Amino acid sequence: MNKNLTQKFATGHSTCAGCGIPVIVRTVLNATEKPIVVINATGCLEVTSTLYPYTAWKVPYIHNAFENAGATASGVETAYRVLKKKGKIKEEVKFVAFGGDGGTYDIGLQSLSGALERRHNFLYVAYDNQGYMNTGGQRSGASPYGANMETTPASRYKIGNETERKDLMQIINGHHIKYLAQANVAYVEDLAMKAKKALETEGPTFLLVLQPCTNVWKFPTSDYVKVGKLATETNFWPLYEISAQGGSALGGENSKYKINYIPKQRKPIEEFLKTQKRFKHLFSPEHKKIIPEIQEMIDKKWEELIASAKSNK
Repeated sequence: MNKNLTQKFATGHSTCAGCGIPVIVRTVLNATEKPIVVINATGCLEVTSTLYPYTAWKVPYIHNAFENAGATASGVETAYRVLKKKGKIKEEVKFVAFGGDGGTYDIGLQSLSGALERRHNFLYVAYDNQGYMNTGGQRSGASPYGANMETTPASRYKIGNETERKDLMQIINGHHIKYLAQANVAYVEDLAMKAKKALETEGPTFLLVLQPCTNVWKFPTSDYVKVGKLATETNFWPLYEISAQGGSALGGENSKYKINYIPKQRKPIEEFLKTQKRFKHLFSPEHKKIIPEIQEMIDKKWEELIASAKSNK
């Protein structure tokens, strides 16, 4: 492996204008100087970075299906440990798996769960754009309540998606891993700090990163940072970390929560919703009652997070 590679993810890919996925990838890969092997579930990142016969990857890279990024990471990490034990590899190699919310919240969840349970030494990064964007914008387990998606279309009689987002951070925390964190591509320094911590932690680690999608959320391509920041300033997407207490190998009930950003004055959720056409219908007379419901959901989750952080003391 060539340690002198300075550009681990090159330009020339075909992500949409205003897409933050390349920023997420470069930030994570640049968080370590050690050699990296990338495992990539099928999704937006894969199809836009590996257009045959070209590739944007300047590190060893494995593409796998939607459902088996966790299993692929398990296999290559195990093979590496065997080869290192036999003295055939001397370098310390880091393994990073990338998946969208479709391949993480839903299709790939059982594979990821197994890899976390077996304690494979790798970082899983979920770039969360809240739908199956690679295939047209269908609803996923990450899609917000009230969002107008291809498979949950809004109408005069329907609010769009009628279920709350899956709480993936708590699902992952239930696997008792040493470190996991929620980040946002609009806060790159915070993401870089969390990626560094994750890559320096022994065993499986996890990052859930918000990635506003200009194509399906429907906002101007120049506004992805603005929209991302509003997600955090309204508490729709808090920035926080969960780590094992006292260096214990256990997370879960022994977890220590740290909130990385508390808005000085929390903005109402309308400020975030009105930036995107996927929520346009919620401002109509038929559905205006849904916005207070969404605000109540967000306030409840924020209060729970604050309580978890206070319980550390």
